[in-house]
Amino acid sequence: MFTGIVEEVGEIVDVRHDADVVVLTVRGPRVSSDAAHGDSIAVNGCCLTVVDDEAADDRFRLELVPETLKRTSLGGAAAGSKVNLERALPAGGRLGGHIVQGHVDGVATLLGRTPGERSDEVRFGLPPELSRYVVEKGSICVDGVSLTVAATDGDTFTVALIPTTLADTTLGIRVPGDTVNIEVDVVAKYVERLTVAYRHGAGEEAGNQ
Repeated sequence: MFTGIVEEVGEIVDVRHDADVVVLTVRGPRVSSDAAHGDSIAVNGCCLTVVDDEAADDRFRLELVPETLKRTSLGGAAAGSKVNLERALPAGGRLGGHIVQGHVDGVATLLGRTPGERSDEVRFGLPPELSRYVVEKGSICVDGVSLTVAATDGDTFTVALIPTTLADTTLGIRVPGDTVNIEVDVVAKYVERLTVAYRHGAGEEAGNQ
């Protein structure tokens, strides 16, 4: 799993199509320093598997299958694109953000940003089926970045970006119309699943009395 604390901004240096699979070569000196075949690395919040660490020690390759291409914004990846990178959390590591699985739920669209003197407020539009999992002051992962929801309004939410986030992640360069990967809080999804089953069971039991 991951924490949503981006380690570095990497760059896609090559995109190759091989039947129904897209092979990405990514440059990221920090995360590739100890990358090995089979390791997990979050790329814009999407958990991907290293299939080849190249001779150049600052690069690694990843494969995108149709499910990944359908669920995430990585289908539009091109050489030169900047991406947020994070290695999997080691056992005993610090959980600096929140629990992030790297299982992208869908994509959101950046609707607008309000710059401050050093910080920005950014508003995103969500797919309707995901909006119920997003609550004010809750956690959300946007392109691999753990953020706190500042406000919600229907199918939109707003986050406040501190100077470090603006400088050290791709969220500092995103513009209205850009799409980003979204992972909602997995705890919210489990709670919904469990309480729905309980409510249905309780209703059936009450009807039998």
